[in-house]
Amino acid sequence: MKISEVAQLIKASVCTNNSVEGIEVVSACSADLMSDVMAFSKSNALLLTGLVNPQVIRTAEMMDIRAVVFVRGKKPTEAMIEMADDKSIVLLTTDYPMFVASGLLYENGIHGRGE
Repeated sequence: MKISEVAQLIKASVCTNNSVEGIEVVSACSADLMSDVMAFSKSNALLLTGLVNPQVIRTAEMMDIRAVVFVRGKKPTEAMIEMADDKSIVLLTTDYPMFVASGLLYENGIHGRGE
């Protein structure tokens, strides 16, 4: 699913300046513990989290995560947006709680295993 479709589906706003065109994700990981993200995420994935700190961007880069969605209306800092732009990671924010956003993505074909 393209990032632009993800944004539309979960009513998310794009926070970064990098382009979302052509970026596609095949799986997702929902977690606030970055150790869980490192243990269970797949490459070319989308991360949903309520944790808003630079470690999220560092973890996304290490795990080849293409986009991060901050749930519950949380917003990344300007420093995080700059860091994500430098690393070509898209940051989005949605007012949906993590459970609802994850469920909507699952219903529309984004599973945790990349199937």
